[in-house]
Amino acid sequence: MIQPADAQQLMTRWWFAYDQALFDEWPEMWTSDAHFSCRTDTGATAFEEFVNADAVGRDAVLAWQTDHRLHSPDPLRHHGTNVHLTRADDVSAEYRSYIWVTQIVDGSPAPLSTAIVHGSLAIEDGELKICDLNVVLDTEDSTTLAEKRAAAG
Repeated sequence: MIQPADAQQLMTRWWFAYDQALFDEWPEMWTSDAHFSCRTDTGATAFEEFVNADAVGRDAVLAWQTDHRLHSPDPLRHHGTNVHLTRADDVSAEYRSYIWVTQIVDGSPAPLSTAIVHGSLAIEDGELKICDLNVVLDTEDSTTLAEKRAAAG
């Protein structure tokens, strides 16, 4: 059975390697048939083109990730330590978490984004790897839950 700690380890390793641009480590963390998607929750920001992705296959995922990282702030920090499994068996698992993304502005940490993350992991070549990673960036202004539900009808 895939264990929560193993999923946590893989996902936090991914975010660290992504932030530090450890490009040589990336391929070993993704399955050959990997999928990555990213979008905002509103679809109405000035940076939609920069964040929108729907890549299939490890090579396409890594190409998109590399280009995106090269054009992102540095230093960059993705804090995604609340990974938890929603389903697991001996060969695959599904997970979800939040991420909090920061950059440095005028010498101090500054928020860049938050997001909901979900996806799946799978055993490939005897190792746990990312099979699917879906990121939905928070861009909608917060209101109370009651107001949001009333507006939704």
